[in-house]
Amino acid sequence: MKAFLYGIALQGRLDIRSKTLLITCYLVPLLFFIVMGGIFTSIMPGTEATLIPAMTVFGVTMGALIGLPPTLVEIYGTDIRKVYQANGVPSVLGLVLCNISAFVHLFIMSLILYFIAPLLFQAEFPIQTDAYFGSLAIFIAVSLGIASVIGLAVHDQAKTSMVSILFFLPSILLSGIMFPAEMLPKGFEAVGRFFPASWGYQLMSGAVFQAELLVPLLGMLLAAGLICAALLKRISQK
Repeated sequence: MKAFLYGIALQGRLDIRSKTLLITCYLVPLLFFIVMGGIFTSIMPGTEATLIPAMTVFGVTMGALIGLPPTLVEIYGTDIRKVYQANGVPSVLGLVLCNISAFVHLFIMSLILYFIAPLLFQAEFPIQTDAYFGSLAIFIAVSLGIASVIGLAVHDQAKTSMVSILFFLPSILLSGIMFPAEMLPKGFEAVGRFFPASWGYQLMSGAVFQAELLVPLLGMLLAAGLICAALLKRISQK
């Protein structure tokens, strides 16, 4: 219990001093929403129906892929890991607390988008509220799982940022939030299905909840969990 409380306290201090968290989970997604929301609703009639899920997918993807990996590198790629070990904190606790913290921040950001989009751009609320927020929670978890793999696998800050961007750009461009995925070449459309943003957007923007869309997301989450377990085992042996 003492180790758990120490881990929470340390994570809290890391969150407070993290400029990356503030920028990637709040400032950039909300600024992008304000700018692109006005553009989309002006030049593309009907965008109001999908504006909330589209902007939420962008914000969650950015906050997860760009925001979480540097935090994990800060813990597992520096002397902070030794501080954890010296205080008897299990190596997995840092990963768990980082994911919980990021999940909470991304969910708050998503709630902000959800409530201000109708006020600013007359965006339509999703028809099935419970299904929407359930899908959102799963999408955030999967996105953080992918981000965790990046943060644990790459221990250099510069390389981590590069790898994160390499995942982030196709996730957004091929997800269908900027333009319909059907307009993409078949090859690009197929590649987009390897990223959670594509499935998350379909799940959250549909008029009817489609449970089959959960299968690829849950598969990605399971795969990310297994890879993270293997990476943590390798890190703990160093």
